[in-house]
This record gives sequence, C-alpha cells and structure tokens, in this order.
Amino acid sequence: MAIRNNNSGKLVGGLVLLVGVVAVAAVLNPFVIIGPGERGVLLNFGAVQNDVLGEGLHVRMPLRQRIEIMNVQVQKDQTDAAAASADLQDTMSTVALNYHVLPDKAGVVYQQLGQSYAERVISPQIQETVKAVTAQYTAVDLITQREKVRRQIADLLRERLTKYNIIVDDLSIVDFKFSPQFAQAIEAKQTAEQLALKAERDLERIKVEAEQKVTQAKAEAESLQLQKEAVTDELLKLRQIEVSQAAVAKWDGHLPNVTGGALPFLNIGELGKEGK
Repeated sequence: MAIRNNNSGKLVGGLVLLVGVVAVAAVLNPFVIIGPGERGVLLNFGAVQNDVLGEGLHVRMPLRQRIEIMNVQVQKDQTDAAAASADLQDTMSTVALNYHVLPDKAGVVYQQLGQSYAERVISPQIQETVKAVTAQYTAVDLITQREKVRRQIADLLRERLTKYNIIVDDLSIVDFKFSPQFAQAIEAKQTAEQLALKAERDLERIKVEAEQKVTQAKAEAESLQLQKEAVTDELLKLRQIEVSQAAVAKWDGHLPNVTGGALPFLNIGELGKEGK
C-alpha cells in the first residue's frame, strides 16, 4: 500500500513538473515562427545581430534573445507632394510607390530606421524627389511628357532609397493638379486651338468647294462651246424641215374657228352649204 502511494506521489509530482515546464515555456515563448515574406532580426539583450532569420520555425534563448519580424514583401506608399514647375506654377502630385526591404539587409534597416522606415524615409524622399524633378519642367511639359517625368522620378528615387537598403519596384503618378487659374488657362488654350483647327478645316472645305464650282463652270462652258461649234447651216435647215414635217403630220385639215378679234377666220365649208 505504501509503494502504491509512493508511485502515485511520483506521478502527481511528474505531472506538476510537466505543467510547470509547459507554463514556463508558454510564458518565456522560446519558439518563433517567421512567416512567408518576412525576415527575423535577432537581438541579444537589445543588440542587433548580423544573422537574419529566414522563413520557418526558430528557437531563441528566453530573456536573452528577442526576434523582430520585418516585412520584406512588396509594399505600397502613396504620397501627396507639393511642388513648383519651371514656370512657377504650383502643382500637387499624387505618387504611388511600390517598394520592398532588401531581405538580407533587414537587420540593418531595423537598426537604422526601425519599423517605421516608411514614415521616416520613403514619404520624405518621394516629396523631395518630386520637387526636384518637377522644377525641371514647365507645367505644360508635366502634362505632355508625363511618362518621361515618371521615369525620371522613379530613377532618382531608386538611387536615393538604395542607400537605405530599400528597393523601388515601380512608381506611378496617380494625378497632377494645378491651380484653378492655370487649369482655366489650359482649358481656354485648348478651346482656342480647337476653334482655330475648325476654322482651318472650314477654310479648306470652302477652297475645295470653290475649286469644284470653278471646275464645273469650266466644264459647262466647254460643253456649250462644243455645242455651238457643232451647229452648222445644214443642221439648222435640217431642224427646220423636221419641225415643218412634224407640224404637217399633226394638222387635221381644219382651220381653227375664231369668235373674237378684228379679223376672224371663215369656215369655207359652211358658206358653201348656205349658198346651195
């Protein structure tokens, strides 16, 4: 009976010990999982280590080591940047940047910039770059050469952010906005250009129509001239004969009766009947 109680005591003690270990492990949490698109920055008593932990399960030394998770996936930052063009027109550009942290340098980024690197570096660099590039173009050029401006901003921003171990994947200019006065001036200019183009087309149409009328008049004059040249004395006589023959063919042998006028025609046939 004593042996059984002793075994029971050991079992209970083992369970208590196991629960204690599990509880301590849960509190200390020695296991860390690095997810897809992430890197782990290892810190020993707060000091950043050179080793960067990749994706998967990792074990750390509780109380001594801590692991900071850094996102190395492609991320987006959209920034509004105010600037002035070369002709001193105020502009407001909305720029969308796709970027990612260089995975092997995640520890350096964390050490130098921390987790808030987007607010500390990316947004200010976008604004400075947009100002620098916009100042090289007039307001009209910013509109007509938008793709060139976009590439120049992207190249300059890529050069600046590479120093911080941040890679530029793509950049888009979402919108260009100008002052209301400049927008009205642009609209007025476009309207004037459209009216000038319409007037030019109308003038060209009028010229074409005039040329067509001149050509038609020349053709009609030439046709009349040819007809005139074709009329000869023999043709006139032939036409007179044809007209006379047509008149004779239509006459029914009776003279017309005329009841009014100074000198009426007489019906010879009726007079003859009365005389008999």
